[in-house]
Amino acid sequence: MAGDPVRFGIIGCAGIARKLCRAIALAPNATLHALGSRSVAEAQSFAAVNGLPGSVRLYGSYGAVLDDPLVDAVYLPLPTSLRAAWAVAAARKGKHVLLEKPAAADAAELDRILEACGASGVQFMDGTMWLHHPRTAKMMEIVSDRGRFGELKWINSVSTFAPDQEFFEDNIRMKPDLDSLGALGDLGWYCIGAFLWAAGYELPSAVSALPDVTRNSAGAILSCSAVLYWGSAHETAATFHCSFLAHVSMDLAVVASNGSLHLKDFTIPIEEGSASFEFTPSAKFVDLHIGWSVKPEKVLVPTELPQEALMVREFASLVQGIRDSGCSPESKWPEISRKTQLVLDAVKKSIDGGCILVHL
Repeated sequence: MAGDPVRFGIIGCAGIARKLCRAIALAPNATLHALGSRSVAEAQSFAAVNGLPGSVRLYGSYGAVLDDPLVDAVYLPLPTSLRAAWAVAAARKGKHVLLEKPAAADAAELDRILEACGASGVQFMDGTMWLHHPRTAKMMEIVSDRGRFGELKWINSVSTFAPDQEFFEDNIRMKPDLDSLGALGDLGWYCIGAFLWAAGYELPSAVSALPDVTRNSAGAILSCSAVLYWGSAHETAATFHCSFLAHVSMDLAVVASNGSLHLKDFTIPIEEGSASFEFTPSAKFVDLHIGWSVKPEKVLVPTELPQEALMVREFASLVQGIRDSGCSPESKWPEISRKTQLVLDAVKKSIDGGCILVHL
């Protein structure tokens, strides 16, 4: 019957899956139906630790989740090296795909996923949660208003955190055979995505990594920076730094000809129930340059649900439309993922080439 909740299956018990279990429980149009791990014991342990309802089916393999005829959609928090194979398998089974980011090791792998989703008519979305927060829509109202904000000139983002020693010893992001992108894929994905968002998803004309790349002994990227350019004369530029070696920072600054927008927590809001940003319109220096003519305006945006639950709600709504009403999948989300992946690939190519300028 139309309006029935979307039944999710989760493939893999990574730490982020805990957050999505809660998000699925909070989303009004979704329910967790199945969880699959590499063994039933692992699935049972995850379910017990996270208080999953007894109604959730627990499987000892990933394939068993895909074989469950009641599963409408799957969430895949698997290592990056495994995502393409299992996302393609899910799509071919007719399951809608919510895929953790980075979406793939490179654009060629992502294209395989998107082609499989397109062939099966299933919805694809990556797990970039901040795009679904109402603050993001409010900021876009300002950024897209050229009369008020002006022409985009410069964007900067910093995404860092300093994990404990166990992370550096055991986490998949420290192992290039499991995740070839390290901090660039985990944190740089957000920065690149924010730049594309601010630029109306226009691809940059060129990118270049900066010579500050840090790797571990296995070759995993621990820290890196890059600059992106738009236009033949580089009229607009963006810079980012992402790192596992610095204190938590999630800064985003968007500067145009008539105004600027700043926030300190763009990927994960400091508070779950609301988030804010500062907008400064048409500021000038006062006489003697001893101050500004206007103060930044703090804009507070409340939210009824956490951003991850809003993401699940949006994804489930699209799945319901396809399942119950014969709608077509929403193309916006795979297009955003692919453009983000293309730019990320270009930054990785620049890093591997010794910070060469890479044209898109």
